Amino acid sequence: MANRTLVSEQRKYLVLNVQAARQIARVWLERAHLENVVGFGLPEVDDRYHIWRVPLINNVSQEKIGEVAVDAYSSLILEDKSTAPEILEARLLGRTEKTHKTRQSRPRDTYILSALRNTIAQGDAEEILQELPAESVNLIFTSPPYYNARPEYTDYISYEEYLLKMRKILHHSHRVLAEGCFFVMNVSPVLIRRANRNQASRRIAVPFDMHRLFIEEGYDFIDDIIWEKPEGAGWATGRGRRFAADRNPLQYKPVPVTEYVLVYRKHTDKLIDWNIRDHPDTKLVEESKIGDDYERTNIWRIKPAHDPRHPAIFPLELAEKVIRYYSFKGDVVLDPFAGIGTVGKAAVMLGRRFVLIEQNPEYVSVIREEAKSWLGKEAGTVLTINCPGIEIDDVLL
Repeated sequence: MANRTLVSEQRKYLVLNVQAARQIARVWLERAHLENVVGFGLPEVDDRYHIWRVPLINNVSQEKIGEVAVDAYSSLILEDKSTAPEILEARLLGRTEKTHKTRQSRPRDTYILSALRNTIAQGDAEEILQELPAESVNLIFTSPPYYNARPEYTDYISYEEYLLKMRKILHHSHRVLAEGCFFVMNVSPVLIRRANRNQASRRIAVPFDMHRLFIEEGYDFIDDIIWEKPEGAGWATGRGRRFAADRNPLQYKPVPVTEYVLVYRKHTDKLIDWNIRDHPDTKLVEESKIGDDYERTNIWRIKPAHDPRHPAIFPLELAEKVIRYYSFKGDVVLDPFAGIGTVGKAAVMLGRRFVLIEQNPEYVSVIREEAKSWLGKEAGTVLTINCPGIEIDDVLL
């Protein structure tokens, strides 16, 4: 007898079977620190609403105490349809619902931990950002593609079109960024080379235009950090060579060895210490404290990085510093222009989760492969959007 096609396969669900639904729910339980006291019943797919319902069982009494709802198409946890961790804890401890609600009668504007798990998405960031849950990200750190700085980045007809695209990214990022959290951008002026000897080259002050977009899209300016590279790092651009040869006035052009790291915060009436004071996990806050070797000025001296797989990556050290200074352990860090995934690697090293969006399928393939070394067997739990899931090699198991 021929094998019957599953409903999940017919509907082209991303979550195909019971094992996959349980695996996703297990990651959610681990984030709530309940994996040792709560088990699973038999998951069922509700194909009317395209939801996997995973029953949650008290490991001691074997009674059902709730469920996790998983979107069958995206594999995202549906928080509004899942039993809240606080309610699960109350039921495990034998509290009544009334008692629990009295104890939990705090206002909605408390700091909420995101349930979004490690994610790799292939596609246009403008579109992918609209698919992510609101306020599900705690830090955004990125370096947007250069405008016409190198041939491979000539994607925009005009600089105005480029800025419009960046505005759309900032707009959609504002929705997914949690209240009072940070958006950090590494950006620098770009040089438009002259077409012939009769024309002058032109340098565009991209960071200052980006600042205007950030403010207009609802972010507050916090800091401007200067990333300083070793002396001589900018000679490859050819800038300053003519002056160095003849020293004529008016021809002076300094060699650029710096880039901006601009720090913004999603606008809120709450002070920054609210994010610390109202964080629901004081242990994570304590573990996230910075040591004595922190940067004391806004000038960070970091060597640039190079990788034959990508023409313009930023150093892992830069990503590490930004993630340490502007997020807590357990937070979700997003890079809408992920390249080969430097932000994801740094996030995992520092006990954070990542959301990496990249349009180039070759770079996405690199990220998917690299994630195996970052996460080990946990790479199999990564949510992938518009690209294949990560298959774990036997050597990693």
